[in-house]
Amino acid sequence: MSAMSSNNWDRRSVLRAAAGLAALGPLAACGGNTGRANGSGEVLTQYFHAYGEAGTQEAIKRYAKAYKEANVSTQWITGTNFESKLFSALLTKNAPDVFEFHPQLQLIKSGQVAPLDDIINPVKDDFNPADIKSHTVDGKIYGVRMIDDPQFFFYRKSMLEKAGVDVPQTLEELAEAAEKLTTDKVKGLFLGNNMVSTNYALVWAAGADQLNAKNEIAYHTDEVAAALKVYRKMFTSGHLLLDAPADYWDPSALVQGLTAIQWCGMWAMPVMQKALGDDLGIFPFPSAASGAKPAVYNGGWSMFVNAKGKKVDEAKEYVKWLWIDQKKYQEDWALSYGFHVPPRISIAESATKLKSGLPAEGVKLFSDYGRFDNINWTQAMITALEGVIADAVRKGVDPEKALDTADKKVNRELKKLFG
Repeated sequence: MSAMSSNNWDRRSVLRAAAGLAALGPLAACGGNTGRANGSGEVLTQYFHAYGEAGTQEAIKRYAKAYKEANVSTQWITGTNFESKLFSALLTKNAPDVFEFHPQLQLIKSGQVAPLDDIINPVKDDFNPADIKSHTVDGKIYGVRMIDDPQFFFYRKSMLEKAGVDVPQTLEELAEAAEKLTTDKVKGLFLGNNMVSTNYALVWAAGADQLNAKNEIAYHTDEVAAALKVYRKMFTSGHLLLDAPADYWDPSALVQGLTAIQWCGMWAMPVMQKALGDDLGIFPFPSAASGAKPAVYNGGWSMFVNAKGKKVDEAKEYVKWLWIDQKKYQEDWALSYGFHVPPRISIAESATKLKSGLPAEGVKLFSDYGRFDNINWTQAMITALEGVIADAVRKGVDPEKALDTADKKVNRELKKLFG
């Protein structure tokens, strides 16, 4: 969802696993709910990042309270460092039994997360195959997908019309549009405060990928370097919104008229539509190299079971109950607090809210251009690619040099994982 965590590893992203973070101090204040003692008196703890959409925390606690086999306590982790708090907590005796995150290989290699084939296999064919693939290692499935979060550009139609700007079809056209749309009161484009939320889309739209099929670096190409130069040009031009009160995941920059075009997720569409009505349009990240397709980054969140916890079987039962059996809750979670594409095919097919107008356009962009997380692309690699934006775009380091620096870090990580 609108990760309140600015990550988008999506989101995946700005978060750093800060070594030595005192996990337990801050977590006590993160809004746990004890609820009532249910059936067995068993206690389970689940971790969620603080979603930006109103009603989400209450919904998660409501679902948990309806579970009769255990007393499920929710830790709602606020702030922008969910991932570092989670990783730190997993090393302690207060580790959660279940937690939301994104599929990443190091969690599997370290034995941190339990395979969930036994609960997923009976309904496997009802999940988007790309979601199953992005959670599968050596034939085993880790994690149950809860929501898919397509991300693309939202824009104010009236502002583009007034400036005589067409919807950009290439990255160069996006840069030109940002220039024409910038006035003394409005910036042309918002890519997020640190500009890393579009990292994957930029690589894909340049015809590249993070890794190839052999798990070798695939992002370091001439086309990606050229795209980074366009980003640098935009950064220095004064046409980008760089200090928005809230980051890209929040719709306020576009809604409040601070920018004409904003990168954001489909989760924010209902709030934007309510504020802007028919003045709202969307388009994918445009092609950044000759012959390359536009890109839509599909973020999203999945539920994992802590394999090192003391209650693995009970935790799996709870995950099965909520994220496999309770379709009404899964639908509520995907569609009542912002728009997300349900990963369950049967729920997506009956999701009337996504069937017409702008939501239907979003779903079409997702199906035409959507790309999913690569489970082999880990947190250290995410951080390395973010460093490329910091160096090449914000500091003006030569893109080749910035990519070389990232290569060293990514190759070190690949060696660790694959030998």
